[in-house]
Amino acid sequence: MTKFKKLDQLSIFFPAYNEEAHIAQTVNQALEIAPKVAKKFEILVINDGSQDNTEEIVNQIVSQHKQVKQLVHSVNSGYGEALKTGFYNSQYDWIVFTDSDGQFDFSEIDRFIETQQQTGADMVIGFYKKRAVSWRRKLNTWIWQKIVGWLFGLRVKDIDCGFKLISRRVIDQIDRLESGRGAFISSELLIKAQKKGFKIVEIPVTHHPRQAGRGTGADLNVIMRSFWDLGNLWWKLR
Repeated sequence: MTKFKKLDQLSIFFPAYNEEAHIAQTVNQALEIAPKVAKKFEILVINDGSQDNTEEIVNQIVSQHKQVKQLVHSVNSGYGEALKTGFYNSQYDWIVFTDSDGQFDFSEIDRFIETQQQTGADMVIGFYKKRAVSWRRKLNTWIWQKIVGWLFGLRVKDIDCGFKLISRRVIDQIDRLESGRGAFISSELLIKAQKKGFKIVEIPVTHHPRQAGRGTGADLNVIMRSFWDLGNLWWKLR
């Protein structure tokens, strides 16, 4: 661990959809690390309508740890809805979220906190040192980032990296997030935070290959909905 002052409060949440292979390890790692970085913490699992054993596995952890809660969507509603549930149900001054699929190393949270305390940032967001996905996924992401950057003037290394530390003030003061099933939610968050003048700082993060299950970010309906959400926000901000 690097040297930094423990946060007084930290809300941690993990969006999860059919993550029975990873969710226990993800939550247990957070339970181990959280007391080292925060005096008071909570861990929320946002179960987005999983059809496997994710809910049962998390319930076992909840029964043993009072800091862990599970919020369950009755049907799969998409990444954006999962993030919104996490943001608007987090109760503490700082919020961190990351994916529940085992591709991020939650122990790197110490670098996020240290960076925030050194820079006074309102948001510390990750960018991949080396993203462990196919070249097609990387190409799609590059095109998407260019489009978002051109339309909204958003200049960050990685819009969609799923590891971010955010001050509660950001969520409270920006316009309510609207993106749902698509992948525009991260862009919308950054665009609205930038528009309000919040300070955003980026740091590199490690990304591991997925060991089980599948991501949904490249699904056609997710891509189409992302462009729909993008168009709606661009029209509102014109």
